[in-house]
Amino acid sequence: MAAAGLGLRRAAVLASGPGLLRAGVWGRLLPLAAGPRRHAAHFTFQPDAELSAHGQTQKMNLFQSITSALDNTLSRDPTAVIFGEDVAFGGVFRCTVGLRDKYGKDRVFNTPLCEQGIVGFGIGVAVAGATAIAEIQFADYIFPAFDQIVNEAAKYRYRSGDLFNCGSLTIRAPWGCVGHGALYHSQSPEAFFAHCPGIKVVIPRSPLQAKGLLLSCIEDKNPCIFFEPKILYRAAVEQVPVEPYYIPLSEAEVLQEGSDVTLVAWGTQVHVIREVATMAQEKLGVSCEVIDLKTILPWDTEAVCKSVVKTGRLLISHEAPLTGGFASEISSTVQEECFLNLEAPISRVCGYDTPFPHIFEPFYIPDKWKCYDALRKMINY
Repeated sequence: MAAAGLGLRRAAVLASGPGLLRAGVWGRLLPLAAGPRRHAAHFTFQPDAELSAHGQTQKMNLFQSITSALDNTLSRDPTAVIFGEDVAFGGVFRCTVGLRDKYGKDRVFNTPLCEQGIVGFGIGVAVAGATAIAEIQFADYIFPAFDQIVNEAAKYRYRSGDLFNCGSLTIRAPWGCVGHGALYHSQSPEAFFAHCPGIKVVIPRSPLQAKGLLLSCIEDKNPCIFFEPKILYRAAVEQVPVEPYYIPLSEAEVLQEGSDVTLVAWGTQVHVIREVATMAQEKLGVSCEVIDLKTILPWDTEAVCKSVVKTGRLLISHEAPLTGGFASEISSTVQEECFLNLEAPISRVCGYDTPFPHIFEPFYIPDKWKCYDALRKMINY
C-alpha cells in the first residue's frame, strides 16, 4: 500500500505539469524553481522524401509504420502469426495494437515471459511452413534466446543440407537508447549477431524505411532480426504508403554525396551524422558523404569502400560500446580494401566500454559534438 501511495503521488506530480510542482519528503507538493528544461533527444529527426510510387500515403510515426507492415502481412499471408510478451494487448510500444481484434487470437497472441521459448517456438512455426513474427519486448532481453538464434535458427538450413529451414522467421525487438532506459532498456546488441552466418540483421532509420525493410525481412528466405530504434517510435513522423512496398536488404544508401569524408551509421545515429555533415560544411567547408548502412549482416561493403576510395577518410558511429562494436568490422574491411586511398586513420565514435548509464546517458551517447570533434581531427591529420 505504501508503494502504491508513493506511485499515486508521483503520478499526481507528473500530471501537474513540468516545472510546476515537486514532491516533498512525505509526498507534499512544493513549488519548483523555474529553469530551462533538459531535452533528452540528442538528434533532430530528418524525414525522407515521400514515396509517391507506392500509392496512397498516410502520416505515420515509426510504431504505426510497423503496425502497418504487420497488418499488410497478416492480410496477405494466411499462415502469418505474431506472438510475444503482451502483443495481444498491443505491445508495450503499441506496435501490434488492434491486430488481435482484427485477425483473431489464433494469429496474434501472448506468450509466457521466456525469450528462449518465444524464439524456439518461432523456429518450429517457421520450419512447419508458416510465417513466424516473434517480438522480443526489448533488445536487452534477447540474450536468453541467443542459443536458439545462433545455434538453431542460423544453422537449420545448413545442417539439414537445405532439406529444412526456418527462413520465414522474423524477430522484432525495440533497440537503442531512449533518454532514460539505463542498463536494461537501452542496449544495442547488433554486433553479437553480426558474428553469426545464417541470419540477417537490419536496423531502420525512419518510419518509411522501417515498413519497407520489415516487409523485406518477412519475405526473405532467411531468418532475420529486425531492431527498431525505440526513441524514434513517436519522435519520427513521415508520409508512409498504406500498401506494401519493399526496400532491398544488404544495400546501403548514400543520403548525401560528398568528397572529403565518409560518415557511416545506422538507426538513430544516422540523424546524428546528418547534422554533423551540415556542421562540417558550415564551420569547416568540409564536404561529407553520409551513408546509412541499414543492414548489418550481410553489410554492403561495396558501397562503403566505393565512398572511401573517393573521400579518403572514414568515420563510423554507433551507440554500442567501442570495443568489439560493428564499427570495428567495417574499419578492418575498409583498411584491407582501401589502404592506399586513406588520408587519415579511420575514426570510430561510439558508446563507452561501460554498462549503459542512467543519469549519465547524455555523456555516454556519441552525439554530434563528439562526432564533429573526431571529424575535425581527421581533417587536420
